Amino acid sequence: MAEQENQLINRIANMLNSSFHGGAWHGPSVLEATKGLTPREASYKAPTIHTIAELIYHMTSWRLFVIKRLQGDNKYIIDDEKKNFGSAPKVDSFELETLLMELSLSQDELLKELNKRDDDFLEEIVPGSEYSFYTLIHGIIQHDIYHTAQIILIKKLAAAKGTPAEEDDNFASSRYFDDGIGDDF
Repeated sequence: MAEQENQLINRIANMLNSSFHGGAWHGPSVLEATKGLTPREASYKAPTIHTIAELIYHMTSWRLFVIKRLQGDNKYIIDDEKKNFGSAPKVDSFELETLLMELSLSQDELLKELNKRDDDFLEEIVPGSEYSFYTLIHGIIQHDIYHTAQIILIKKLAAAKGTPAEEDDNFASSRYFDDGIGDDF
């Protein structure tokens, strides 16, 4: 595919990259907001809001939704709270690293799928929906920006209110994978 033929998709990929990696006009990117994130910050729970760990899981889930739609799979759905936000409001260091790695891998996969497409593809309707791929891809960029702002605010709230008193970063993990294995294995 010639670069000139795909000016729009290339611009969208650049927006996806800047909102994820940095350099966007709106402020911190996803990676800038999560850089240096500790398990304590990621697990901070204020009333009626999700933890940062849950938001990262949620962002990855919806990125996977977009990837699956780009791949032609309209069977992948996010239809319950666990699929949407995960089952680990509290995470340890390993679980946090895993969440962040999965989020980064979703970025790579999303760009890989986008690079297979041309500008005309953007006007196609997403199977099982009433919106175009153009709308879907812009939607995931907006989704990332929205939740990045939430992450920044929750980090500030956690710093202002303090976090749990335990000194160990492996505190009270509910196990990211929720496979029934306790913490004493």
